[in-house]
Amino acid sequence: MAASRLVRGFEVVIGIETHAQLSTRSKIFSGSSTAFGAAPNTQASAVDLGLPGTLPVMNRGAVERAIRFGLAVGATIAPQSIFARKNYFYPDLPKGYQISQYETPVTAGGAVEFQVGQTSCRVRLTRAHLEEDAGKSLHEDYRGQTGIDLNRAGTPLLEIVSEPDMRASTEAVEYARALHALVVWLDICDGNMQEGSFRCDANVSVRKPGAPLGTRREIKNLNSFRFLQQAIDFEVQWQIDLIEDGAKVEQATVLFDPATGRTRAMRSKEDAHDYRYFPDPDLPPLVIDAAWIDRMRAAMPELPRAMAERFRSAYGLAGYDAGMMTQSRAFASTFEAVARASGHPKLAANWMMGEVSRRLNAEDRSIDGSPVAAGALARLVARVGDGTLSNSGARQVFDALWNGEGADVDALIEARGLAQVSDSGALDAIVSDVLAANPKSIEEFRAGKEKALNALVGQAMKASRGKANPAQLGQLIRKRISG
Repeated sequence: MAASRLVRGFEVVIGIETHAQLSTRSKIFSGSSTAFGAAPNTQASAVDLGLPGTLPVMNRGAVERAIRFGLAVGATIAPQSIFARKNYFYPDLPKGYQISQYETPVTAGGAVEFQVGQTSCRVRLTRAHLEEDAGKSLHEDYRGQTGIDLNRAGTPLLEIVSEPDMRASTEAVEYARALHALVVWLDICDGNMQEGSFRCDANVSVRKPGAPLGTRREIKNLNSFRFLQQAIDFEVQWQIDLIEDGAKVEQATVLFDPATGRTRAMRSKEDAHDYRYFPDPDLPPLVIDAAWIDRMRAAMPELPRAMAERFRSAYGLAGYDAGMMTQSRAFASTFEAVARASGHPKLAANWMMGEVSRRLNAEDRSIDGSPVAAGALARLVARVGDGTLSNSGARQVFDALWNGEGADVDALIEARGLAQVSDSGALDAIVSDVLAANPKSIEEFRAGKEKALNALVGQAMKASRGKANPAQLGQLIRKRISG
């Protein structure tokens, strides 16, 4: 990890537990739908409620998604893992227990690598285990009542537990972003944080450098990266204030209130023995043989880091640019299509990071929702690369494509008169007029003032009404006044 940064003389220690809802169409132990937004309690079967006489049946798709994740992070996949009952009472847990994994998870170990600025970071993973989600309590204003929606009960989750390797909220956020990008890349989770598909619990403690780990408090159910950072930053300051006042931090589960920017205690933090884990008698051990793992490995997509390295070697991209091109599989696919079709990969990357990303962010779209098709963007990049379009003209064409004012790049260039003048005869005439009108700039250039050349090019561009190829103008002017 990055070098530890002290906060008021204390070292911050952070570990994160992430619940990623797996992208299966049915629940982990029943055939009930996992679709979001259904009317309350319309997707909760007798199995989800644990009614007498029902038996859970493992969802093979959930297991395959767990294997895929384990392969991606370099984890050990258990040949045999056990499901346990985690016993506790809560109104949205009708069975009185949650089916999870405790002593033997489906995957163990592995790591997630990411960047914080220019610093490479690596967070070790403790485990990733399969479990079912609970229902949801709906707190209504009417007469102070609370409703229970059991649609989420039994939804498949992969709980990914990190080691306490992070030392700042910025590292925690970048780790969470990298993990989010990975599960979406692998197509095991849709990553929709607003719908609860990806949520983080942050375990936060502070200590003096070299001291044993401090008492941690767990911040539950953080469903945005901004809230994750705000919650950790507040919690760190709160714990330090408490210690400096002579008090002790008590282990607890806390919630973050985005409206106030503060955490508040929810309950004392339970330990494993409080849940009375024991193997679920209704579920046999989950057996994953080597042949199954091999089949899953053969079907794995190219991973982001490997793809970024390929983009560096195949297309000559800088490390940062290659990383940006692999921010999602759809973004990477679009870049590669544009790079190959245009023949200008670096220019394609610049456009993807620049104008394309700017417009996507401004309109809160993903690359899949871009109104400019990859083929049209490739044609535009090619026309910039061969000198037909200036950057200014290219932006005008891009705007037209984005706004649906045309789909044919060459037709737009012609209709709007945006083609650069590259004819040497036409440029010669422009240069002759500019040089005749600016003898002082010529003298300054010959005296060693390089900026005088830029002034002459600017005058020539103005004379051409912005249609001349500036690179050709610069070369021609330099040749004429240096001879």
